[in-house]
Order: sequence, then structure tokens, then C-alpha cells
Amino acid sequence: MWCRHLWIQDNRALRGFRNDGGKSAVLTFAPERKGQEMQSSASAVAAAAGLSGESIIREIQASGIDFVVSVPDITTSEGLLRPLAAQAKPRLIRICKEDEGVGICAGLSYAGKRALLLIQQTGMLDSINAIRGVAVEYSLPVCMMVGLLEKEPGVPPRQSTRYGVRIVEPILEAMGIGYHELEEQADVAKIRPAIDVAYAQSRPVALLIGRRPS
Repeated sequence: MWCRHLWIQDNRALRGFRNDGGKSAVLTFAPERKGQEMQSSASAVAAAAGLSGESIIREIQASGIDFVVSVPDITTSEGLLRPLAAQAKPRLIRICKEDEGVGICAGLSYAGKRALLLIQQTGMLDSINAIRGVAVEYSLPVCMMVGLLEKEPGVPPRQSTRYGVRIVEPILEAMGIGYHELEEQADVAKIRPAIDVAYAQSRPVALLIGRRPS
């Protein structure tokens, strides 16, 4: 009967092998824990940060928004859109397609009313031509609050594994549209100044919701 231990150290793992007289063999695997612990810690911090739908609504109201124009989206439906529907102000306008909302928000700006287009990035991408032709080329304050569908909480949009998320900011930059990421509770404070600047300078802006508000 004989016993042998073999340890192999590399940049990923520490392995142990034991052979006991040819009758039994045990392979032990100890994964590198440092990276996993750091990732778990980052995920825990991201989860704890959160976004309050109630505080977002307060900022929308404080921004003087009269109308929220929306196509329901998974990212914001429960924590933001449903509570907004129960509010007396701003008034909720439900639409069938996101590009309709671009025209409605533009028209309301001519009437001296502030509006917010609440959509997800798939709808924004589908409405690029309307955004270009109406909001950008006519320099109108079309304010968009965009839920980033399937973006990982705590992960910057450009680093997302989702192609449809990664391309959002580069497209907005190419179109000359300013944007702000809303990922943590502290980011909610960006909403009112962004909307005020959009209307003061008559230009579009996008507020990117990076996680589901609660």
C-alpha cells in the first residue's frame, strides 16, 4: 500500500491528488478565492445600493414635469411606472410606440409644458430616426428616461455583457445627446439639473436607469 500527494500551484487553483493502493483516488480542487470574493463583495455592494422609485418620482415632480409619456418597460414598470400611474401629477400618457412619444414630447415643449419620455433602450434604439430628426436637428428638449434592459447592477453600461446595453452610450455620444447614468441612490440628484438644463438650452437628454427601482 502506498500513498502519494501531488500539489500543483498555478494562477488559478491548487490541486491535490491521493492514490491509496490503487483502491481509491481523491481529487481536491481549491479555486482561487480572491477574485471570487471580490466579485461577490462588489455584487453585494451593488445590490445594497439600490434605486428608490419613490425618490425618482419626487425628482420628476420637482423638475416641473407635467406629463410622463411611456411605453411600459420591464426595468421600470413595477418600481416607477406603476406608482406614477397612481399620481395625479405628472399625468401619464400611454403610447404604442416610442417614436410617437418623441413627437408628443416635442409638441408639448412648444406649448410650454414639460414632458418626460419613459422607455427602455430597445425602444430608444428603434426610435433613433425620430430622435435625430425631431430632438437633435430641431434642438428640442426631449427628455428621455431609459431603462437599460438586462444590464447587470453595478456594471457600467459599456462593460455589460449585453450588446444592446453596451452600444447605448456610444450612440448617444455620436448623436451629440448628453446622458447621465442612474445606478445608485445618490445618482437620483442628477435628474432635476439634467431636465432643467435640457429645457434651458433646448436640447435632448437621456437619463439611463441601470437597475430596477424598488
